[in-house]
Amino acid sequence: MNFLYSIAIVFYGYALNVAALFNEKAKLFVAGRKNWKQNLKSKIDPAAKYIWVHCASLGEFEQGRPVIEAIKEQFPAYKIVLTFFSPSGYEIRKNYALADVISYLPLDTKQNARTFINLVKPEKVFFVKYEYWNNYITELHNRKIPLYLVSAIFRREQPFFSNTPWGKWYLKMLIKVEHLFVQTKVSGELLESVGIKNYTVSGDTRFDRVAAIAAGAKVIPLIEKFRGSALLVVAGSTWKPDEELLATFINQSSGIKFIIAPHEVSAANVSRIKQSIIKPVIEYSKVQESEIAGFDVLIIDSIGLLSSLYRYGNIAYIGGGFGVGIHNILEAATFGLPVVFGPNNKKFKEAVDLIDEGGAFKIDCQTSVNIVLHKLTEDETHRRKAAEISKDYVAKNVGSTAVIIKKVFNIHH
Repeated sequence: MNFLYSIAIVFYGYALNVAALFNEKAKLFVAGRKNWKQNLKSKIDPAAKYIWVHCASLGEFEQGRPVIEAIKEQFPAYKIVLTFFSPSGYEIRKNYALADVISYLPLDTKQNARTFINLVKPEKVFFVKYEYWNNYITELHNRKIPLYLVSAIFRREQPFFSNTPWGKWYLKMLIKVEHLFVQTKVSGELLESVGIKNYTVSGDTRFDRVAAIAAGAKVIPLIEKFRGSALLVVAGSTWKPDEELLATFINQSSGIKFIIAPHEVSAANVSRIKQSIIKPVIEYSKVQESEIAGFDVLIIDSIGLLSSLYRYGNIAYIGGGFGVGIHNILEAATFGLPVVFGPNNKKFKEAVDLIDEGGAFKIDCQTSVNIVLHKLTEDETHRRKAAEISKDYVAKNVGSTAVIIKKVFNIHH
C-alpha cells in the first residue's frame, strides 16, 4: 500500500504540472512549491523552538487559528510554522501576523517529509480537521514528535472504518496520532469501534473563532446608514444558484434591504448579479455616503468585510448549498441571526443542529426561498426566536481551544 501511495503522489505531482499550464489554481499550487527547501531554510531560526500547524485551506485555518492564538499568548517562547495545502488558504493568509513562517506543504513524498521535518524540527504538530498525509505522519511518529488532530470529525463511510486492505492502511495513520480532538461524540464512538481510545470530544474550535470575530467586529458607518431602520438580509459567500433565487425574492419584496457578498467578486460576476436585480442596487466600492440610503441592495465587491457585516443584519443567507457545500454559518449565528441555506448541508454538524433546534432553515427551490424568507421577514416573533436559538447555540459551544491547550501542554489547574 505504501508503494502504491507513493506512486500515486508522484503521478499527482506530474498531473498538477500539466494542469498548471491551463488552470490558475494549479499554477499557484506548483509555483508556490518551487524552491521550497531554500525558502524554508532562509526563514527558519535554528535556535528557535517551533510548533507546526497544518491546514488544508482557508476553512481549516479558521479552525486552527484559535489554537495558534492561544499558543502565542500562553507559550510565547514557541515560534509557529503554518503550512497550507491549497492556494486558496495560502494566498489569502500568507501574511498572517501570528505565524513566524508560512509555507505551502510540499507534496507528501518520503524525501520531502524527511527534509521538511529536518528543517523545521517541530516539538509539537497540529493537523487541522482532516489532513492525512502518510509520509509526514509516519516520519513524525518515527521521530517521536507528537502529532495532534484538531477539530476532527469522522463518518462511518470514511476508509478508516472499512474492513479492507485500503481501510486498514488508512487506520494505521490514525494509530500514529498522539491525540485526536474530535468535534462529536459520534466521532469518538467510531474511533472506539476500531480500537482508538486516545481521543477527547472537545468540540469545534470555530466556535471560539467566531466568538472572537463577534467581539472584534468592525464598525462600518456606511452600512449603518444603508440599513437605516429597515430590516436587513445579509447574503454571504453566494454562488450563481443562490444569487438567482435571491434576485427573484428581492425583486418582489418591499421595505427590506439586502447586502449580497458574493464568493466571486470579479467585475463580470458583480455585473451579472446587478443586472438581475430591478431594485435600486449599487456596488460597495462605488457608493457615496450621501446617497447610500436611497439603495435597496448593496453588492460587496471586495473581500474581508463579510464577518463584520453580519452584525448589522436581521437574517443571513449563506451560499454554497447548491454546490460543494455551505460556507461558514457560524459567523452569522454568533451575532444572533437566523440562518438560511441550500440543500447541501448534511456534512456540516452546525447546520444539522441548527435546523433541528429551529435557528436555521433549509431551502431547495424558489418556492421554499419565498416561504422561508417571507415568514422570517414578516413574523417578528418567529424571527426573534430563531435569532435567539442561533446566538445560544454558538455561546454553549465555545471552549474547545482551552480543552486542547490544557491537554497538549499538560496544564493541571
